[in-house]
Amino acid sequence: MKTTPKIQKHMTLMPHTVGKDISLKKAFEMMRENRIRHLPVQDGGHLVGVITDRDIKFASSFEGSADLCVEDVMTPDPYKVSPDALLEEVVSTMAEHKYGCAIVEQGNGKVVGIFTEVDALRVLSEVLKQTFAHSL
Repeated sequence: MKTTPKIQKHMTLMPHTVGKDISLKKAFEMMRENRIRHLPVQDGGHLVGVITDRDIKFASSFEGSADLCVEDVMTPDPYKVSPDALLEEVVSTMAEHKYGCAIVEQGNGKVVGIFTEVDALRVLSEVLKQTFAHSL
């Protein structure tokens, strides 16, 4: 019987992060340059939230949004897991709560990875290839 792999095997290592006081414009530019949609938000090296490109686009549609910073729009207390969390549990929790990502954090609070919907689709693709390659 195979065991479910740990999230560290499938996460994106060392994700880009952003400070809570950064402008929305700068955060969005960072996302666009790095072709990412989620940024863990830190304050003094501690995870305090997550912001998505969707959050920024929505907030930017309001008058006065040019004065907003990441802290004004981020989701506080994001879903976080340890590198040893089981992939099956993380994916199940993400689906159940409709989370777009899981921030992977070591016991000391250091952000070491991120597991997004795109990462989950990559895992699904691998599983489908392995499962159906034998039936051809």
